[in-house]
Amino acid sequence: MKKFLLACTLLSVLCACNRQPSTPQHFLTGCDVSDAFIVDRLTRIDSAYQRYIDCGFMPHAVLMVVHDGRIVHHKAYGWRNVEQQIPCQTSDIFRMASQTKAISIVALMTLFEEGRFLLDEPIKKYIPEFAHPEVLVSYETVVENDPATGEKHRKAVNVVTRPAKRDITIRHLITHTSGICYDGVFDLLLREKGVAAHNTLDSITLQENVRRIASVPLKHDPGDDFTYSYNIDVLGALAEIISGQDFDSFVRERVLDPLGMNDTYFHLPAEKRNRLVTLYSYTLTNSDKEQSTLPHGMSYAGQRRGRLHPSDNILYQTFPYGGPQVFVSPSAGMVGTAEDYAKFCQMVLNGGEFNNHRILGRKTLEMMQKNGVGSMRGEIGFGMAWDVFTPENAHNTIVSEGAMRWGGMFGTDYIIDPKEKLILLMYQNNSPNYSGYDAKTLLHNVVYQALK
Repeated sequence: MKKFLLACTLLSVLCACNRQPSTPQHFLTGCDVSDAFIVDRLTRIDSAYQRYIDCGFMPHAVLMVVHDGRIVHHKAYGWRNVEQQIPCQTSDIFRMASQTKAISIVALMTLFEEGRFLLDEPIKKYIPEFAHPEVLVSYETVVENDPATGEKHRKAVNVVTRPAKRDITIRHLITHTSGICYDGVFDLLLREKGVAAHNTLDSITLQENVRRIASVPLKHDPGDDFTYSYNIDVLGALAEIISGQDFDSFVRERVLDPLGMNDTYFHLPAEKRNRLVTLYSYTLTNSDKEQSTLPHGMSYAGQRRGRLHPSDNILYQTFPYGGPQVFVSPSAGMVGTAEDYAKFCQMVLNGGEFNNHRILGRKTLEMMQKNGVGSMRGEIGFGMAWDVFTPENAHNTIVSEGAMRWGGMFGTDYIIDPKEKLILLMYQNNSPNYSGYDAKTLLHNVVYQALK
């Protein structure tokens, strides 16, 4: 009788795995995925990433592969903390950096669906400081001594601007075509205006920071080019103004709680701090001794041997739990687990719902998945939150046309592939990483090669 009951239980699990609805509302584990994958080829995921860990290129990684709601692969590699030999676990929390953007934009688009704004409205309607945008024409730089510290720093002088040809719209901000820029001289200009960097430990509010961003000239006229920058922070301030909520509470109410993303935060609670992985850096060295430690068969193609060590950037290391925890960055401020982000990705695949909660309508997400920047980024398109794999880029990747991807500067990355009903997540915290190896593309290759 016991054997009969056990057989019935196993049969019910297998049946459940094979009758996932077209829009899975939860993830299934222990499923036979041989209908979609050549199963023995999936072992190549382990061998590829364990090699990266063993060779010292990566401190850790959590990988997650989901097909049609079924967890195909979910495994941790390496160490949460290398020096203390604390193993990495699948429940570990990582700095997501720019993977925050997609969550922020989806939350904002819930207001769009309520008719609270239109995409082609000028942002000045809601944030008056953007009423008269200026475009940078020319500038000079000088080196000055900081009277407080005595340190030398560059400063932009003789800055010449002109009125922008058009207003910045909400659509410009979503597609990073507003002209707001934080590279080169614009970094100097932003700092001179007191704009806080991503993940600041200062006690500035999001709206005050955005007002300061508005005082800095643009790189180009709105709509004329793709310039990745603080655009999503501006949209976060817009969400606060329209909703009347702080952005942290707004995102939790609109996205995180409904999807069951219970380990994703702007400010990590003290009781979960022990699950945050250490941030590492892979820097270069000319040491012949270290070069000689290369495992058999591994080549650096003439590169210098690197050294993996804990990052000495205190801001990046501690922002999830340090400082007054006032500022939130809609562009880059979240931390979370790979499994939490997989729930968000499945919601996108499902056309707007997961965990029996609808976040967005199907047509809204279809619009967000279309290339909205033409050829401004070359062969890669950009939707309203992510890369879009266009036909022009098909020769460069094993990933399906129409798939979406984005990542974060600390080493996280995701793929959402509607054609294959597939989600890929690669989480590490290793920045800067001068190893010369592309861990995210490695995951694409070793997963897609196993598909039937």
